[in-house]
Parts: sequence; structure tokens; C-alpha cells
Amino acid sequence: MNSFVPWSREVFLADLHIHSRYSRATSPRMGVEELNRAAKAKGIGLVGTGDFTHPDYLDELEEALVQVDGGFYVPMDDPDGTRFVFTAEVANIFTQGGRNRRIHTVLIAPDLETAREIQARLASIGNVSSDGRPIFGFPVKNLVRIAREANPDTVVIPAHIWTPWFSLFGAKSGFDSIEECFEEESRHIHALETGLSSDPPMNWRLSALDGYTLVSNSDAHSPSKLGREANVFSCPMTFDDMAAAIREPSRGFEGTVEFFPEEGKYHLDGHRDCGVWMTPEESSRAGGMCPRCGRPLTVGVLHRVYDLADRPDGARPATALPCVHLIPLEEVLAQVMGVKSITARVKKEYDRLIALAGNEFDILMWRPLADLAQILPPRVFHAIRNMRAGNVEIRPGHDGLYGVIDLSCVQTNQEGDEGRDDEGRQMDLF
Repeated sequence: MNSFVPWSREVFLADLHIHSRYSRATSPRMGVEELNRAAKAKGIGLVGTGDFTHPDYLDELEEALVQVDGGFYVPMDDPDGTRFVFTAEVANIFTQGGRNRRIHTVLIAPDLETAREIQARLASIGNVSSDGRPIFGFPVKNLVRIAREANPDTVVIPAHIWTPWFSLFGAKSGFDSIEECFEEESRHIHALETGLSSDPPMNWRLSALDGYTLVSNSDAHSPSKLGREANVFSCPMTFDDMAAAIREPSRGFEGTVEFFPEEGKYHLDGHRDCGVWMTPEESSRAGGMCPRCGRPLTVGVLHRVYDLADRPDGARPATALPCVHLIPLEEVLAQVMGVKSITARVKKEYDRLIALAGNEFDILMWRPLADLAQILPPRVFHAIRNMRAGNVEIRPGHDGLYGVIDLSCVQTNQEGDEGRDDEGRQMDLF
């Protein structure tokens, strides 16, 4: 086993929270055919459909997918392709405790029939056709009840629980505890999605979360973002086994693949328009106000964790599971090539490397460095070695801006040691 990764290749990766082209600001290519292709290229075994609450999309899914043994679905024209499971994200905007609340929740349905029943129940209450992620004005605890009345095996997971604007613990509209949010339905919540701007070590600081499985998903709006965060399972690839592992990790939930949380777009406090970002300590000293415009800062995830934490930084509870921090291969290639976006040249090189190495997660996670040194261009190899070693520099994300990662902080010479010039300065990798 590669020492960088705590899991063997016998596991499967699952990305359970994505969106279809029926959601706003989403790629028109987010459909079964393209998701199947992207998942294969990345090495993801199970993908959520996203947006099953949308009637048109659910009709498309019914035509494109067929159920196989174990309860999951595969593309009709590719029986050996990616497994799919019916998932959706729902937004609830409501007043509770004298405050306006905005909560997003992921639903994972056991089958097409359950997805249709949930859709029908929600359609009787509000509009499910205007957006792939519908918005309702009733308390989120009622959503749990609706989903479980349709089928008690439906898995309900609070989404990206720290995001300031739309989440369980969000600084702008969230709660201070799971019980406060879901009330009598709290007993049906077994897992929490950490989101791109936090990772498990940040969540380990709250003892109140020890009894919950910490899951991670991409929340992808385009195929290239699939798998930027994912879950690692060792259980049999069936719905019942997956759901049981989410409820009780000892039954086959092994951990998560993570963004570096500093790259998430709400990690620190800040004002994007003012070019200001601040740590929780700096923000507190400033009274939570922007030093440039004098208006309140958008409080980031890290600050909110500080507010609710009852353990010191670095604490690791007995229930903690492994996690690995990765940078998507296309981002690595873009940085090596010196471009700020995923260009056609980046995509061409990505496809070439996938054809050589097997899939993206093989390159990022599984393949020994000795193998990669024979396959990858030297600068790409060095960047991936830096990533695996955690040798990255990050300008943190804040107020809706993604963080910027620099993989050039450590250069490696031909002998395999850290390279420095005669004056001891770090040499520029790219």
C-alpha cells in the first residue's frame, strides 16, 4: 500500500452530492452520459444523480438508467459503467427562534420509486420545476419527515454544514446545534457533510459531532469538478450496505478525500470587493468589521468552528477516520502550465495522462511515486509529490472566492532531495 494513502485499492469512492444541468449556474453537460465518462476517468465507482426532485430530469434518469443487483443503477448503454444512486439537494428558508434560517440538505433515495414519491410530496407543497435545487418555506425538520415517510431507508444529510449563508452551522443563518435545527427529527440524522471549506480535523474540535459520520462530496456543477471531494467505502457496493456504513462507519465507511480546506471559498473571514481576508483572531480584534469599508465581514468557516469548538486545534477523537487532502489533476496541470483556468491544452494533457496512468485517483493517490516518475512530465511529478507531502502554500478562500494553491514551494533535484540554490532560497518549480 502507498504510505500516502491509508486505504487499499479494494475500496470504492463515492461522490454523493452533485447537480444536474437543471440547477442554476451548472454546466449543460451535467447528465448521465458525461457523468459516467468523467467518473471513469477519475476512478469514482458511485455517483449521485443530483436533482431528482426536478420532474424533467427525473424522467431523463428513468430513461437513461437501469437498476442492477444491490439497488444501484447503471447507464442503460453501459452495464459495466459507473454506479448511480438517486440524490437531490433541497433548500429550506424559514423562521425559527426569531431568526431567518437557510438550510441545504442532501437526500439519498434507495430507488427510483422513492425518488418519485419524494418528488410528488414536495410538488404538492411548492415548485419543484424552477430549479434543480428547489426552495421551500417550511422548517427543515419537516423535510426529514417527508423523506422518511416516502421511504424510511432514505438517507438525510445536512449539506456543507459550515457554509455561512445556507447551512446547519452557517454564521449568517444557521444554528448552534443539530438538535436546535432538527428538533425531534434529530434522531434520523447520522451523517454531516463537512463542505469544501472545512475538513474532518476542523470538525473534530466539536465533541458534539463525535457520534456523526463526516462525509465529503464535490457539490459539482460541472463534470471536471466531480470527485474533488469524495467518500471511501469498503462495504459491498449495494445501497443497503452503503447506507448502513454511513449510519455506522464500522460497517464499511473508511474516511474521505478532501480539498485543502483553505482552498474553499468561505474558509476565512473577508470581503472580496475590498480584497480583505482575515483569520478569526484578526477579525475578532477588528470587531468583525472590514478595515477598508467599515462594513461587517463575511464570517468564514474557520471562525465559526472556533466559536463552537470545545477542543483545541489538533484534537483527534477516538471516532476519527482517516482523510487525505488532494488537488484535482486539472488544477495541478494548469499551475504547471502557468495558466489560470482549465484551457484546451490542460484538458488535452489531462486526457493523455489518464490514458497512460489509468485514472485520476491512480495518479493523485494510489500509484507509487517511483511509477509516476516514469510516466509523468518532471514538473507534474514534482507538483504531485509536493501535494502528497503537504508542501503547498495557499492564499485562503474567503467571501465566495476560492483559495489559490501554490505547489511550487518545494523543488526536488535529480537525487530526490529538496533543492535550493546557493543562497538557500527555494527554487521556483515552474
